[in-house]
Formats: sequence, C-alpha cells, structure tokens
Amino acid sequence: MGSKKKGRTTIEVGADGVAVITIINPPINSLSLDVLGSLKESFDEALRRDYVKAIVITGAKGKFSGGFDISAFVGILEGKVQQPKAGYIAVDVLTDILEAASKPSVAAIDGLALGGGLEVAMACHARISTPTAELGLPELTLGIIPGFGGTQRLPRLVGLAKSLEMMLTSKPVKGEEALGLGLVDAVVSSHDLVNTARLWALDIVARRKPWVASLYRTDKIEPLGEAREILNFARAQARKQAPNLKHPLVCIDVIEEGIVGSPKAALWKEAEAFQGLLYSDTCKSLLHVFFAQRGTTKVPGITDRGLVPRRVKKVAILGGGLMGSGIATALILSNYTVIMKEVNQKFLEAGIGRVKANLQSRVKKGKMTQEKFDKTISLLRGVLDYESFRDVDMVIEAVIENVSLKQQIFADLEKYCPPHCILASNTSTIDLNLIGEKTKSQDRIIGAHFFSPAHIMPLLEIVRTKQTSPQIIVDLLDVGTKIKKTPIVVGNCTGFAVNRMFFPYTQAGLFLVERGTDVYQIDRVITKFGMPMGPFRLADLVGFGVGIATGMQFIENFPERTYKSMLFPILQEDKRAGESTRKGFYLYDNKRKASPDPELKRYIEKARSFSGAAVDPKFVKLSEKDIVEMIFFPVVNETCRVFAEGIAVKAADLDIAAIMGMGFPPYRGGIMFWADSLGSKYIYSRLEEWSNMYGGFFKPCALLAERAAKGAPLSAPVEQGKSRL
Repeated sequence: MGSKKKGRTTIEVGADGVAVITIINPPINSLSLDVLGSLKESFDEALRRDYVKAIVITGAKGKFSGGFDISAFVGILEGKVQQPKAGYIAVDVLTDILEAASKPSVAAIDGLALGGGLEVAMACHARISTPTAELGLPELTLGIIPGFGGTQRLPRLVGLAKSLEMMLTSKPVKGEEALGLGLVDAVVSSHDLVNTARLWALDIVARRKPWVASLYRTDKIEPLGEAREILNFARAQARKQAPNLKHPLVCIDVIEEGIVGSPKAALWKEAEAFQGLLYSDTCKSLLHVFFAQRGTTKVPGITDRGLVPRRVKKVAILGGGLMGSGIATALILSNYTVIMKEVNQKFLEAGIGRVKANLQSRVKKGKMTQEKFDKTISLLRGVLDYESFRDVDMVIEAVIENVSLKQQIFADLEKYCPPHCILASNTSTIDLNLIGEKTKSQDRIIGAHFFSPAHIMPLLEIVRTKQTSPQIIVDLLDVGTKIKKTPIVVGNCTGFAVNRMFFPYTQAGLFLVERGTDVYQIDRVITKFGMPMGPFRLADLVGFGVGIATGMQFIENFPERTYKSMLFPILQEDKRAGESTRKGFYLYDNKRKASPDPELKRYIEKARSFSGAAVDPKFVKLSEKDIVEMIFFPVVNETCRVFAEGIAVKAADLDIAAIMGMGFPPYRGGIMFWADSLGSKYIYSRLEEWSNMYGGFFKPCALLAERAAKGAPLSAPVEQGKSRL
C-alpha cells in the first residue's frame, strides 16, 4: 500500500472553453508535494486539450491556498520526504510551464493566498480577488525566504519598497489594498469570483486584456540608483531590528539580484538560498515554534476525551485595575458581553476608563473605526454588586494578591453564580487550592493567568488543580483561543510555569552583580542574545514592589535554591522602585528613556555588605558567553524541574511559555529547544562546576543529571507517574 495522498487538484472544462483547476487540501488548501504534482498534471492536461482556450486556478471552499505544506519541511529535514530538486517548482513548473504557456491563466483568489499560494497566483497572467482575501508572503517567520519565485514577482507587481515591507514584516494585505497596489487586477464578490476570472481569461485570449508575464514586468521597478538606496535602507533596518538573523539579509540580496541582473537567473539564486536556509538552525527553531504553538491546545487526558466546549456568552470581571481592564478589553474585542465589578463608583469609573483608553489607542492607530469602538464598548457594563452575576457563564477574579480577600470573593461567587459558571482567578502567585478552600466548587475553580498588558500579551496560562474538571479546562481553552491568545495548560504550583521558570533570571543577575559584573553590561549582553530587555531593565519596568513580593514567594517555597540579595530592598528604601519612580537600576527622563546611573555602585556595595559577597576580578571581566550561560542555565535548570514535576506535560509548551510570557527569542526555538541545541551534558557540567564553587543556587536538578548521564535531550517526554496534570 502506498501512503495516502495529501491533497489533489481537479480540472473541469466549461462550454466556454475555460478549464477551471481547483486546489483541494483542507483546511487551507496547503500546497503539499502531492498537490503541486497534481497541479502540474492538471495544467499539462489543460494545455494538451485543443478545445481549452484559457485556464482559471482557484481553491476549494472559499480558500485559494494557505501556502506550502509546512509539515513537508519537517519531513524533508528529517529525511522522510524526498525533496524536489532546487528550482523545480519555481522555474520548471511555475515559470517554464505556467507563466510561459500558450494559453493564459487567471488566479481566482478567495480567503487566503499566502506564501506558495500567492506565488502560484503571481505566476498567472492576471489575478482576481475578493475584497477580504488575505495575500502575503510570510515565509520569513519560518526562517526561510519565498521559494517559488516570490522574491522576483512581488517587486514587479507592487514595487520594490512595498514588496520589501510585505516580505520582511510578513504582513499580508487585504484584497482591496492589493488592488490599489497592483497585486490583483480586479476585486469582486465571492459569488462572482470564478465567473469574472473566466471572462477575464477569455478577454486575454481575445487581446481585450493584457497578456502579461509578471516576471518580466519593469514598470513598477524604481530606477537602479533609487532601487539600490531602497535596498540598502532595508538592509540597515533589518540589521538594526534583527541583528542575530541572517535570512532577512539573504532575502534582500536575492531581490537585488533580480533588479540588477536577470530575473530568471535570480530565480535560481532564490532556489539555492532557500535550500541553504531550510537547513539552518534558525529555520529548525522557528519550525519547532510553529508546531509547538499549534500544539498547546492538545492536552493528553483532557482534549482527547471527546468533550465539546460549552458556549460562554457572558463573562464577569472582578476588579478594574490594570489586569482586570486589560482582560475586559481582550474579551469585548472578541464580542463577549462583559460585566465589570468594583468596590465603589470611583474605582468602577476608573476601570471602565482604562478599557475605553485601550480601545481609543486602537482608534488612534487606525486599527478600529469609531463605529466599531461604540459597538465594542457597548458590550461592557459596570456594576457594584453581584445581582447581575446570576446568568454569567464565567467569572475572572483580578483583584489584589490577598488570600483572605480572594477566599471571601470565591465564597460569594458560589452563592450568586449559576452552577455551570466557570470560576477563574488571574492570580500569579497564590495557590488555587487555598483560594477555593472555603467553597464546595473546587471542580470549577481554575487559574486564568494573563500577562500584562492583558489585551496585548499573547499568552494565557490555564492553571488546573487536581480537582478542576476536564470540561472546565476545555471551556477555558476555547475562550482563550477565541480571544486570540495562545493558551497553555499547566499544573498548580508557586509561580505556575512562566514566573517559576524565570525566577532565577533576575536572581542570577543579582549574583553576578554582587561579584563585580556590571549591571548595564549584563543587560546589553542579554538584549544582544535576543531578549526584549535584560533582567535589570525588566525589573525596573515591572516595579520593585512586585519584584520583592514574588521573590519572597520563591524564597519561602524554594529556600535551598534562591539567591538572596538585599539590593532590591536597599534601592526601594531610598524611594527607588523602578520606572514608576523614575529611578531604579536606571534613571528615566520624561519620555521614559533609560540611562545608566553612576550612583548605583553605592547601593551595590551596601548589598555586598549584607550578603558577604566580594568583587572577583573574574566576574568583572566575564565574557559574553559566560554571562549568557550564568543567566540562562539556572532558568533551564528550573524549567527542567517544572517539566519533571509534570507542571507541563510537553517540553514544547514550556518553549512557548518562555517565548510568549518572557520574550525568549523565537528564533532560538524556546528555552528547552535552545538548551537541547547545547546538550544536556554541557549544561549539567557547567551548573555542577558553579554549584561546587558558589552553592545551591546552581545545583543541577535530578532530571538534568539523569539526562546528562544518558546524553539524552532535556525535552524527551517525562514518565507521567508524577505528573501534576
């Protein structure tokens, strides 16, 4: 038995002599190798049949094509799938057969034409689209470049500047904008799409419409001097915004090749560059992230039981502070009806004011019309009591971190909310079992831990206790996805996944500083590694009050492996609490721009007198590599503990948690994926060495020791006997 084919195309010839080729590979008609093979066969057949005058290419069920089948990349990298020879699709099929054909072809685009899908459409002689179809080349998000001729055809259709923007930012355009750019030739409704494309194709045959090969158009390309300036500006921007990434620069080089030389020769350069990038570490990391992100909603033992998420229509939020208002914003933006409860009218007005401000900023940026603003804000209502909670489907508590207050709230919720209602807490530090201790509803209590600002940050930690029912988890996974978050399901422990994994991040920084490493050098090195900011700039942003409160949680729960420094309390005592007070590790001006503070040395010396640490010349001159390893290996170590305890079932979930919760660079694949690229043996040996010299903060955990002894990857599944899930 041969393996089952992944997708196909069909061909139907109408009485008008137009052959309609339809791409069929649900859900998004991705271009698997089977689909591409079938597309070539259907096209060859249309060219062979004398009575076929012209060809229309479209996609089944309202989607043209979402691009090349990404799982095939993984198959190629693992040697399970035979890779087509370089340039076969871009040159042999799309250029020499489709574009050079003796019969014109028109792409009829609905839904999506992304990546390879748009590249097929651009090889046709005309493109007709619906107004809402999305057209784009997002390949750079996977560490590669367009590989089916996109680097050459897009600049010729929309001009160099716009094509660079579309490729380097991976942002698609809608059909209406595509028409203005010249990427499509007409915009019509879905209902009229294929018919209009047929008539257009016949008009090309009759020479009533131009018969144009996109690859050889020059009318949109800027004069050579200007083109070089645009390309050099794009290079400078790419180096500034992504200094660790090679593929954006490769993309610009390949585009330039076609501008200064022959576009056909540049197709071969594109094919060669594509092959090289596919095997790069960046591509492997980003492919891992792509699948890991899509895998977070698959939870063994929960989402495989056939449970259907119940419909959540009305949500109540308790607390209108920064978190409560952000969560309310995320919900109303996805059409949920929300009631916000506060303790008095003043706090309530402030909370609703914050939600309005969040939406107004979208209006200002042109992301929302005033009409949409009015409609969205009308979904939110403020209340001062529980009377309107009698028909809510879910409550999210977002009040201050106070155990007895939260216990009282959950006891009240049990009285007022209907029995099916999900009772969620946005706590980031308090044990959920403690919160629900005074209720009989432990089976419907769950953590919904958003990250600040909640309407922008993409991660949602769904925290379950041993009592939480699978149905409640499935319901919250569904809500998380609908409000455009990436949800990860984790077990109940101090700090849950993200905060617990990263508590050593700042502590390792404090350890280095007390031994003589410069605060600003640490932040520079960690930013250069790819983090949005180093541990000290981050501490300033979060505020020392929060830093000290969460730090105390870890000191209480994990005393043997926390690094205890007095630097935060010493700074705070002198009214330095971070960005909010304009002084922390940095000084801040009116525009919140950070600059180093020469005064900081004084506070560090005082902290040393408490901890007994002394300046060590070795730490004063610590290399960049050592700084990265001494900051991140303790994070890897704690992540291994989280994994071993079953707080997360899949290492890939912890990779996504690190990327979306802490800004770990996605092109390094996430914390566990990056650690595996260095090897468990190496990480263990460094931690063991530091542990012997500097104590328990660096002591490798049992899982790390066990994996290092076997030379096994850290991300290999853990036996689930001990799992908290």
